[in-house]
Amino acid sequence: MTEQPRDFLADTPERWPVTATATPFTGKKTSVRADDVTMPDGGTARRDFQVHPGSVAVLALDDRDRVVVIEQYRHPVGHKLWEIPAGLLDVPGENPLHAAQRELYEEAHVKAEDWRVLADVYPSPGGSDEAVRIFLAREVSEAEGERFAVFAEEADMRQERVPLPELVRGVLAGRLHNTCLSVAVLALHAARGLDGLDALRPADAPWPARPFAP
Repeated sequence: MTEQPRDFLADTPERWPVTATATPFTGKKTSVRADDVTMPDGGTARRDFQVHPGSVAVLALDDRDRVVVIEQYRHPVGHKLWEIPAGLLDVPGENPLHAAQRELYEEAHVKAEDWRVLADVYPSPGGSDEAVRIFLAREVSEAEGERFAVFAEEADMRQERVPLPELVRGVLAGRLHNTCLSVAVLALHAARGLDGLDALRPADAPWPARPFAP
């Protein structure tokens, strides 16, 4: 078997021809699109998927190697899930770092001085075009001023700081299921064993899935 160059292992942008498209549902933040896509064999297949503005998530790590996590009710799966602070990109072209800083303040009343990109993921590429940028935030401290007013399911959220190894074990044991939390804690654990956290991408690294202004 011929050894491939190291850089071959990268996802490649590509769009197959669409012969017809419709939007059968439009919601407050997302919609559903139905595309008739031309397959490589010349046939056509219908692909229904959620159109999503994109999201950011933050693994905030304190000086005791604890991660800020929140417990939130998620109605579609019928669970309260332990998660890291996260939220939508509310404005097209919004700078993801600014959105992440906002979410960390609103959901955890925390700020951070050091920011890196931990991972970029498509959580469900077979059924949604959602793209998520996950940040690592260090040198954390309590935010100034009053806490952000919460409502609806956010009013019931619980916040904790949990040692990173406990979260890694929780994911591997099948006790923790949130995508962003799982990817973030495993990526952080892996990064420490590879080139170290200072080798992570800068917070303003390009993000082709959701291009943004500086």
